[in-house]
Amino acid sequence: MEARAECVRAVMREADVDLVIADSGELLAWLTGYTVSETMYRAAFLPRDGAPFLVLRALDADNARAACWFSDITGFADWESPHEAMAGVLRARGFAGARIGIDANSYGFSALTAGRLQALLPGVQFVDLGEFGHRVRRVKSPAEIALLANAATIADKTMAAICEAAHEGMTTRDAAALAAGVFLREGADTGEVGPIVKSAGEHSFLHGAFATDTLGPGDIIHVELIPKVANYSARMMRPIVIGEPSARQRHVAERLIALQDEQIAAMRDGAIAADVDAIVRAPLLAEGLRKDYPNVTAYTLGLVTRTPRTSDFSPALLPTSDWPLESGMVFHVYTSAEGIAFSETVVVTGDGGRRLTNTPRAILTA
Repeated sequence: MEARAECVRAVMREADVDLVIADSGELLAWLTGYTVSETMYRAAFLPRDGAPFLVLRALDADNARAACWFSDITGFADWESPHEAMAGVLRARGFAGARIGIDANSYGFSALTAGRLQALLPGVQFVDLGEFGHRVRRVKSPAEIALLANAATIADKTMAAICEAAHEGMTTRDAAALAAGVFLREGADTGEVGPIVKSAGEHSFLHGAFATDTLGPGDIIHVELIPKVANYSARMMRPIVIGEPSARQRHVAERLIALQDEQIAAMRDGAIAADVDAIVRAPLLAEGLRKDYPNVTAYTLGLVTRTPRTSDFSPALLPTSDWPLESGMVFHVYTSAEGIAFSETVVVTGDGGRRLTNTPRAILTA
């Protein structure tokens, strides 16, 4: 954890700030070893020199002490103002006139929080460090990749169980309940399984609302699995056809797989993200398998906590992504057409992408 703190301190030295606020659930977990929902505002603070400290509800203080690698933790009662409690802690530690680094795009650092802290600490200068919490977490350590690989194994086992059990007359709710049970038995953090829906249309089904649909001959059940282990989320999608796939479905599946395999092979250190994105995007549009392609072809995987942002698009593969891939980045690589979708959890290496999910790359049948 000290090495992670030093990564943040490097950003602080470059921006000449005395302290940073970590208030998104993901950065809080990554930096401190502890995270909790924002029922009431809570934040960790990292000085440029010295150990971090944490201010949060007194109800959560003991759990934080058990999880954090530092001991300076202050709890406030539920009838107290979190902002006033934090302002008091900052004054007591000599930061009343400090330059304090923030991520202005953090869902924790709301306009209300910014205004309250500025009013309580008029001598403080808040400095937006951009999405520094995302930047320091982009490249995953071997320990983080191991957690993602563990989660990917759970996804593989769950997909196999759903495919084996799928049948005419099964409901999407049955499939989701089965998936949740496998998640919990295999060691996932929760039973939250991802979209398991009857497929329809071009790509809107990827975010389709959960419903209890009964599956009939020829239906496609779209299964996206998102297991988390120690808050690290792997992801995978497969289509399962009830009965025999049509010739058209087989053709679409084979084309999606071939293009995505080429894309994954190109995900090597130094590759420009927009070029990797185009490997899938351009042929699908040119061949008429997609009328348009407004969504990303991959986005970042890693820590996902109790957050309003269920997917991390910093960074993501798009036509405008002019930055290079780096070894150790991990992505959810996905594509879809005509109601069929495939995705994998992929880590970038010097030799190309390496899949952490290992379910057969094929349209599955029940």
